[in-house]
Amino acid sequence: MNQQEIQNLRQDYSASTLSENSTKADPIKQFEQWFNEALEAKLHEPNAMTLSTATINGKPSARIVLLKGFHTGGFIFFTNYLSRKGKEIAKNPQGALTFFWGGLERQVRIEGTIEKVSKEESEKYFHSRPKGSQVGAVVSPQSQEIESREQLEQKWNELEAEYADKEVPKPSYWGGYVLNPQLVEFWQGRPSRMHDRILYKKTDKKTWKKVRLAP
Repeated sequence: MNQQEIQNLRQDYSASTLSENSTKADPIKQFEQWFNEALEAKLHEPNAMTLSTATINGKPSARIVLLKGFHTGGFIFFTNYLSRKGKEIAKNPQGALTFFWGGLERQVRIEGTIEKVSKEESEKYFHSRPKGSQVGAVVSPQSQEIESREQLEQKWNELEAEYADKEVPKPSYWGGYVLNPQLVEFWQGRPSRMHDRILYKKTDKKTWKKVRLAP
């Protein structure tokens, strides 16, 4: 595919609309509605989201992670604290999440501060995972350079055998984070690139202001 063909890739959106009146007063409630509609539409991994972090100097990085829960306090995900994202969050606890549900022509952008969830919550989720995933969390020095795939698989096989009949201990370097939202934007695709964008801005601990943004 050449440059011109790439430039000509486009889609006109017309599935739905979004207005100040049709959206809920609380962005978490609005997210819950949209998330449930994504589940009902049977979209592939609707909980997949882009997590963006940055170094203390502002150098950004992004990757896809899975949402594992949300509530009034924020959006929860789990990872290795010693990974690149974990190290960046430790020094610069500002982050952003992006959901794109193409089948519904929708996008949600969330910005806020990130902090660790409790050790108890991390323990509970860790032991709810398939045992193979638990072993994988112990085996993998996430984001670090490794010698080979074979070495990683050998270590995984060894630990799988070691913990075959007993509980896998949660590593101290693995657990959850919650992103506490300060800005939440809901984007609904519309014809001729005249998209609907409704932004919620947090004005204090409990109050949100809702505004419309130009597409």
